[in-house]
This record gives sequence, structure tokens and C-alpha cells, in this order.
Amino acid sequence: MTTTLLPALLGLATGLSLIIAIGAQNAYVLRIGIEGRLRIVAAVVLVCALSDAVLILAGVLGIGALVQAAPVALVAIRVIGSAFLIGYGLLAARRAIRPAALAPGAGTRDRPFRAAVATAVALTWLNPHVYLDTILFLGSVANQQGPDERWWWAGGALAASCLWFAGLGFGARLLRPVFARPGAWRVLDAVIACVMVGLGLRLAFGL
Repeated sequence: MTTTLLPALLGLATGLSLIIAIGAQNAYVLRIGIEGRLRIVAAVVLVCALSDAVLILAGVLGIGALVQAAPVALVAIRVIGSAFLIGYGLLAARRAIRPAALAPGAGTRDRPFRAAVATAVALTWLNPHVYLDTILFLGSVANQQGPDERWWWAGGALAASCLWFAGLGFGARLLRPVFARPGAWRVLDAVIACVMVGLGLRLAFGL
């Protein structure tokens, strides 16, 4: 029992340490969660959790070597991802200038379901750091465990991803009373704009 529980707990702790940070993906999930449209929140949370699952399993299976062998692909992803993040950040800045209150039972805007899911996919897969952190780093740590223990470790990391995104997405609804005021949206969108543009510039300059 101990030989399986310990790797799982280590995987859980390592996964959480990487996920819990102010980043583009987390900022987006938080905003979607505050808007509170359950169908969209569930879809975005599912996209983020499943994406992490694919990347973690890829790392455990040793696909990280392929990522290291394809620097051109990472450069292309970095350029596209940088443009996307800066563009989204500028949209958030525009919302910060012209905020809207959160109407009871609805989001601040009629956000299309497909657009919300597509944005979550883009924020996840157009970030080159996700390949370096998840596939290379988590994959290498997982493979330092034993041949059987690495799968328990990966299971812990997967649990961390599911717990975090579900808690962030569905727990954000508790903040809805605060965001009944346009000023609160102004602050949130200003923070999101800074995060998105900052990350986009980091990607653009390869920092």
C-alpha cells in the first residue's frame, strides 16, 4: 500500500506545484467560472483536465524526447501562442475600460459555447511551456520512479489537475456577488490583461 500511495501523493504534490500559479489558462478558467454558465464551465474544465492528462501520459511514455527533437515546432507554437495571448490580453484590457455588471443568472456577455471551448484549447496547446513543464519535467520525474510506481505517480499528477481545474472553475461561482459590480470586473480584466500580455511578450522574446 505504501509503495503505491507514496508515489501517488508525490505526483499530486508535484502536479499542484506546477498548476497553481497565475497563468493564462488559470486566469481564463477563473473568468469563465465567475460568469457561471454551468455548461461552459464544465466544458472548459474538461478541456483543461483532459489536455493535462494527455500531456502527462505522453511524458510518462517518453514522448518528451520527440519534443526536444523538434525545436522548429516549438518556435512555431511560441510565435502563434504569443500573438494569441497578446490579442486576448488586449481584449481583456478593452473590457477593463468598459466593464459590465454581472446580471443575475447570466454571464456578462453571451459567450458562445464553441468560442469558449476553442479559447481554452488554444490557451492550453499554444503555450510551449506546457510541453516543457508537463511532458519533459513531469515525464522525467515520473520516470525516476519505478516501472510500476511511475503510473501511480502519474495518477497523482492527473488527480491534481482534475481537482485544481474543477475547484477553480466551479468554486469561482462563490465570487459572483462581488462581480455584480462593474468595478470588480474592471479589476479582474485588468489583471487578466496584464497576465496575458506579459506571458505573450515573454513567449515572443523567448524568455
